[in-house]
Amino acid sequence: MEKTTAYAPLIARILIGVLFVVAGVGKLGDVAGFTGYLTSGGLPAFLAWPTIALEVLGGLALILGYQTRIVALLLAGFTLLAALLYHFQPADQMQMTMFLKNLAITGGLLMLYAHGAGAVAIDKR
Repeated sequence: MEKTTAYAPLIARILIGVLFVVAGVGKLGDVAGFTGYLTSGGLPAFLAWPTIALEVLGGLALILGYQTRIVALLLAGFTLLAALLYHFQPADQMQMTMFLKNLAITGGLLMLYAHGAGAVAIDKR
């Protein structure tokens, strides 16, 4: 049981972190398109590059277990904001599924914030 509790946070960090890295790298393929989507939610265009950096660097930091509590809190806020601005559309079942997915990710990130990176992490060195 102790091995499970030692590796579960690592697995959680990898699963959540990969999501952000892939999303951030994907935005690099069409920064202009992403910027248009970003502004459609009412946010200023200049946030496109900081958003991409947060996703890529934050995702990598989570995977490595580096500054996990800070990164998890930043990504939780980002994910909750994205859910509210872009996915809360009660008339659209797919968007509501995306909204609930973002809430679940936010919950996982808050668990990492509350409990830290676990035993297998740079934070433990």
